[in-house]
Amino acid sequence: MTFVLKGAVSALAISCGLAAMSAAPAHAYTLMDMLRGDRQRTQNTIFMDQMPPGRVAPRGSAGGSLGLDPEAPLPKVSGPRYYTYKTEALQFVDTSKFADPIVTGAVAEVSPASDSGTEPVVQRRFLAQARVRANADVAKALEAYYGDNRNPLVWIDGNQISERAKSAIAALADAASVGLDPADYAVQTPTVDPANPDPAVRDRAMMQFELELSGKVLAFVQDTVRGRIDPNKISGYHDFQRKAVNLAPVLKLARMSPNAGAYIASRSPDSPQFEALKAELAKLRAAGGSEEQIVISLTGLLRPGDSSPEIANIVKALQKHGSETLKTDHAATLAAYAGGSDYSPEIVALVEDFQKERGLKPDGVIGQATVRAMTGGDTNASKIDKLVVAMEQARWLPEDLGSRYVMINQPAYMAYYHNDGKEQLSMRVVVGGKNNQTYFFNDQIETVEFNPFWGVPQSIIINEMLPKLRSDPNYLDQLGYEVEVNGHAVASSSVDWYGSTANVSVRQPPSSDNALGELKILFPNSHAIYMHDTPSKSFFKRDMRALSHGCVRLANPRAMAAAVLGTTMDDIARQIASGQNHAVKVPQKIPVYVSYFTAWPNKDGVVEYFDDVYGRDAYVEKAFDATSKARGAQI
Repeated sequence: MTFVLKGAVSALAISCGLAAMSAAPAHAYTLMDMLRGDRQRTQNTIFMDQMPPGRVAPRGSAGGSLGLDPEAPLPKVSGPRYYTYKTEALQFVDTSKFADPIVTGAVAEVSPASDSGTEPVVQRRFLAQARVRANADVAKALEAYYGDNRNPLVWIDGNQISERAKSAIAALADAASVGLDPADYAVQTPTVDPANPDPAVRDRAMMQFELELSGKVLAFVQDTVRGRIDPNKISGYHDFQRKAVNLAPVLKLARMSPNAGAYIASRSPDSPQFEALKAELAKLRAAGGSEEQIVISLTGLLRPGDSSPEIANIVKALQKHGSETLKTDHAATLAAYAGGSDYSPEIVALVEDFQKERGLKPDGVIGQATVRAMTGGDTNASKIDKLVVAMEQARWLPEDLGSRYVMINQPAYMAYYHNDGKEQLSMRVVVGGKNNQTYFFNDQIETVEFNPFWGVPQSIIINEMLPKLRSDPNYLDQLGYEVEVNGHAVASSSVDWYGSTANVSVRQPPSSDNALGELKILFPNSHAIYMHDTPSKSFFKRDMRALSHGCVRLANPRAMAAAVLGTTMDDIARQIASGQNHAVKVPQKIPVYVSYFTAWPNKDGVVEYFDDVYGRDAYVEKAFDATSKARGAQI
C-alpha cells in the first residue's frame, strides 16, 4: 500500500484494532480516498479494523526474526474460520444402581398381582435394564434421580402410562412452536403384544419408556434454556459462555406439577423479543405456502427517468408491502398507474418515500436492497428458517437483556440504546466485511475514550508498514506516528526495520485524521472490538454497510457516548474540544450485545428480516442437522 503525503497531512486506512489477513499488492491510497470512502480503493487495501485471534507466521531465522531478505514474502496472519460442527458426546446412562426398590407413596414394590386381587405394580427392578443415551448433564441428572430409592417413578402409575406422561409427551411434540425439533424429544410409547403376555416383557418396556421420557424432558429443558447447539463450535467468530442449566429439580417438579406439560412448556424463554419471534413463527406456519411472491428482476440499478418492464412489478410490490400511510399519501399515483414502463417522477416520489420508511437511502435509485425490501425479502419458508435460527441464538444471550443496554445487530447494520426497557436511540453502523467479520458475543461497556490514540497492531506494522520502512526509515516520522522500542520513544529512522518488530510499537496520535475519530466506546474483550467514530462518514449512506474490518463504526458516536455516560451532548462536545486524550468511566457498566440476527423484532414488536451478510445461518442449520442425527442414534 502506498500512502500519498500532502504537507503534514496523511492517513492510514481506517483500522480499530488489529490485523491484516495477508499481504497485498501496493496501491496508492490518499487521505481524500479515505474521506470519500472510495469503494474500489478500499477494497484494494488491506488495513483492518480488527484482527481475529490468530498467529503471525514468521519467516527468516528462528525466534520470529523477520530475516534480512527484503524480497522474501512477508508474514501472514491467520484468522478465525468456520468449523465442521462436532456434536455433543452422548453416553449411556449408568443404570447399575437402579435395581433397588423405589417407593410409590406408602406402597413398597411387590410382585405382580396375586390371587388376592391386588392391583399389579410394574417391576421397577427392570429399570436397571433400560438403555438410554444422553449428554453428560442429562445422564447425571437421571442417575441422581433414579439412583435415590426414595424417588418414585415420574411417568408410570401402577402398570400404566400416566396422564402426566401424556401431558409431557404433548408438550414435547409442540417443540416446533419454540423453534426446536420435536423429533429430538420423541418417545415411543410401549404397547402390549397379545402374542406375548409375559409381564416381564411389559415391565421392561415400561421402564425403558420411563427412563427415555425423563431423558427427553431433561434434554428439552436444557435445549430451550441454553440452545441445542454450542455456538463456539460453529466458528471462531462466536464467543459465548454457554449457560449452565440446573436439571436437578426438573423431574421432581414435573412429577409434583398438576400439569406436567404446562411446566415443561414454561421453561422456554418468555422475553418480549422471544415471544415476538414465537408469535411470528406461528403466524407464518399457519399461512403455509399460500403467499404470492412478487419477483422484480433487475440486473443493475434503475434510476429516475429510466424505463423498465419491471415498473409494473415494482408498483405491485409497493401496493402489497407499502405501509398504509404510504399508500394513502400516494393513492393518486397508484390509482393512475396503467401498466407503463416509464420510471416517472410520480413513481420515483413513491419509491423515495418507501425507501425512507425502510431506512434506505431515499434517492429513488432502485438496487438490490430496495428490491429486497419491496418484495418482502424472503418467502414464508425462508422467513421460518431465519426465525428458527434467531430463536436458537436468542437462547445464547441472557433471557433478560436488562432494562438498560446497547444492542448491535450486524445484519441490520444498526445499533440501539435501550433505557428503562425502551429503545431511546438508534443509529446506523458499519460492521466488518465478509472477509473481516465482526464477532458475535456480549460484554459490558466500561469506558468512553475521547481524542483516542490508535495503537497500530504488529500485523499492520509487519504486513503494511514494513515494506515502506525498509525503503524509507523516516516513513513513520513523516506521517507523524509515534514509535517506541522496548517502551522508549525513538525516531522511526533509528529502528532496524530488517530485525524483529516484536518490541516495536507504533501509534497514531489524536487528530482530525485519526482512524478512530473523536472517540471510542470500550467494552474490553479478547477480540479488540469496540464502537468508535470514523472520518469515513460516506459509508453510512450506503444500504450495505459490511465495510469495516471488524470494529463497529457509529454514525452518531456523540449521541451514543452521551447515552452510555448519562450526560448531555454539550458535555460530550466539551470533552472532545479539549483536544486531550482522556477516558471517562461509565457510571454503571452497561451490557452490550454485539449480535447477529437475520430476524429480530423492532421496538414495536414487529419482526424484521435482514440479509445473512456472513452466511452464518447456514452453519447454524448444519449444526441443527448434525445434532438431530446424533441424537437419533439412541442405541
